[in-house]
Amino acid sequence: MASALAKTKICTEEDYNNLPENVRAELIGGQLYYMSAPGRIHQKILGFLYNRIANYINSGSGPCEVYPAPFAVKLFDNRGDTVEPDISVICDPDRLTDRGCSGAPDWIIEIVSPGNSAYDYVRKLNLYIDAGVREYWIVNSEKKKVVVYHLEDSDFDMDAYTFEDRVKVHIYDDFGIDFKELNL
Repeated sequence: MASALAKTKICTEEDYNNLPENVRAELIGGQLYYMSAPGRIHQKILGFLYNRIANYINSGSGPCEVYPAPFAVKLFDNRGDTVEPDISVICDPDRLTDRGCSGAPDWIIEIVSPGNSAYDYVRKLNLYIDAGVREYWIVNSEKKKVVVYHLEDSDFDMDAYTFEDRVKVHIYDDFGIDFKELNL
């Protein structure tokens, strides 16, 4: 007698939208990926980056808006993939909705949590490339490194930095973030 194979439940956008407010998850490829509460260092980095970006934007540097997690980003019109990047910068106000962002943000930052690095370095990188994100940063507090992917000529180029470097923001001509100021 043949044994039955376990079936993985395919989740929908409706399943994601019906999650309780206190549950953080992302919907990628029909699967829900639950997220645990971030740690103190993660939140320190998030606050540092958010403040630098918000101060730059608020100084009159264009129409972009910055949102920290939790902030829902539905990457594609025809798929339910919805993520909650640590930081999303959206320069097209037509992409902003009451629920979050519909379409690819211009710039996404993910802060790696211990034990999930492949999720950010592989799964989300590929998802963001497919969605057309212009710039994607992966910040790794354990290794004190920042990996920056930026779209040029339809290809993502990659640069690597340490927490001792000033990191150029490619969606702007005159903005960079000095990670030495983070004091980790």
